[in-house]
Amino acid sequence: MRHLGIDYGTKKVGLALSDEAGIMGFPHAVVSNTGALIDTVARLIAEKDVQVVVMGESRTLEGGLNPVAEDARAFGEALSARTGVPVQYESEVYTSAAARRLPQKQPKSRAPRSRAPIDASAAALILTSYLSRHHE
Repeated sequence: MRHLGIDYGTKKVGLALSDEAGIMGFPHAVVSNTGALIDTVARLIAEKDVQVVVMGESRTLEGGLNPVAEDARAFGEALSARTGVPVQYESEVYTSAAARRLPQKQPKSRAPRSRAPIDASAAALILTSYLSRHHE
């Protein structure tokens, strides 16, 4: 079963796809967070036959939701309503910092190159974290 990981940001959104067995996430692309975002992600879900979406849940170090979290939740709910695919949430604490330490391969990107691979790698880390706890 294929999963889609999302690292939601106010300007850019990192996307990662799992292997077909649903064991590990891999960076896929970075897209700009514009009015077309839901169309872009819904198209990817259909093209790749994604069965579950895993969104990073953005929290403060104290455990509360940060300002991006509300927008991410609203996007996740709208995406699920549009596609019929369930959206799960996974902590994204430190994923961007961890992604910065990884060797970077340039994914397909519609965002500036400077951070593009980090956003997709962070999405892959979020997805892999979720999959490692839910794989049967």
